Amino acid sequence: MTRSRRSAAPSRSFNIFFGEVIWGGVGSGLYGMFFYILIAVFVAGLMVGRTPEYLGKKIEAREIKLAAVGALFVPSMALILAGISVVTHAGLASMYNTGAHGFTEALYAYTSQANNNGSAFAGYSGLPFAANLGSVALYLGRFVPLVTALAVGGALAGKKTHPESAGTFKTDGPTFAVLLVAIIVLTAGLMIFPALTLGPIVEGLS
Repeated sequence: MTRSRRSAAPSRSFNIFFGEVIWGGVGSGLYGMFFYILIAVFVAGLMVGRTPEYLGKKIEAREIKLAAVGALFVPSMALILAGISVVTHAGLASMYNTGAHGFTEALYAYTSQANNNGSAFAGYSGLPFAANLGSVALYLGRFVPLVTALAVGGALAGKKTHPESAGTFKTDGPTFAVLLVAIIVLTAGLMIFPALTLGPIVEGLS
């Protein structure tokens, strides 16, 4: 049991950094994946020179702007809050460890509070500054994507459904699956990777 829990920890952290959209993210992960699907459909439409469509609905500028906000807000906020916590005296007081491991503690704490259950490393204490900053991550991380998803749903509900044609890009095949994975990696992955190089990657290589 201990070995299985340890082996699951890296994959769970990996999923949290990607917004819970890979597996097991029932809830926020579901509409997080919906944002990435819309972005992937938009990119596919640009590549084939047609107006992007999903489920018979045309995807236009408004939906893409909302999807971009929904997909990018949480990782951006987690990075900003982690940055604040490591450059302020009140934030540094919450970290028992220094250096790369201390930054890893802060990064994981705010990413987890924004995306998941708010877990933290044992060395990261819940002093008032960290607790208040974590509350900001918790509330905004839940409600901003939720409101954005509702806005996208409302925008699509008001559109007419167009019949599928020969030029419609298929969203149920391996080509779209590869494109979707690439979109996730290029957005969430590249946003969090520079921060990971300052924390867990440096720590693992040192």
